[in-house]
Amino acid sequence: MARTQLTLIQLDNYGPWTVTPHPRPEVDLQTLQSRLYADLSQLIGRDGGYVFYTRFDNMIAVTNALDMTAHERIQESVRNRYPVTISLTTGVGDRPDAALSDATERLQAAGSAQDSDRTEILGGEVVDPSAAGVQVAHFDVNSATEQYTDQLSAFTVYQQINRGYVALAGHMLEAHGALTFFVGGDNVISVTPDLTHEDFRDAVEHVQETADIELRVGVGSGATATEAGMGAKEALEHCRESGEQVALGAEPAAH
Repeated sequence: MARTQLTLIQLDNYGPWTVTPHPRPEVDLQTLQSRLYADLSQLIGRDGGYVFYTRFDNMIAVTNALDMTAHERIQESVRNRYPVTISLTTGVGDRPDAALSDATERLQAAGSAQDSDRTEILGGEVVDPSAAGVQVAHFDVNSATEQYTDQLSAFTVYQQINRGYVALAGHMLEAHGALTFFVGGDNVISVTPDLTHEDFRDAVEHVQETADIELRVGVGSGATATEAGMGAKEALEHCRESGEQVALGAEPAAH
């Protein structure tokens, strides 16, 4: 059974920092955010986790294999390498949205994101590894290069892909409590509860009907996000080779 641990990553006092002692150039802020995301992706990825950048000053990570000591080491690494610090709170749940809500409530209870006295908050629930599992779905657009990239302007393609992503993310959240993230190109990753082949077919059909975007999806399960994600990639390759819209990989590694 999927039981996912999510970590909310929030930069401490970031808004005020960007304008103190004077407004900082946007290019410097974008560079800092992208480098921090890359470093967090590596740090968390070493233990089988995934990080999604969302708004960059707030990021969401799947951290089933990370305990609080590992989270503390990540905070220390950021503190030593960046002019900003991060707070980390965790939540666990059968539905990813519930896990993230728990993590968010814990951090909000500790103070505002723009409170200079709220620094490096760390806490929350950690999943029992013997009862943990992650299900990941990897979506992409059928024939995106042929239909969009090689035919339309780059910004028009961006708008088309974004419309499909928004339709998919809304459906997956409302129908299943899944959290869905754009990860570049025409690729979207969804962290889900235990869903069936029919659930994913419904999602693909919803996007086709509402956004006129044709998707395919590979689904994988495992003890960590990396294991589940690799299973999803392999299942997606099966879709590309077979022409199927939906392919499910192995059952979760832990029950």
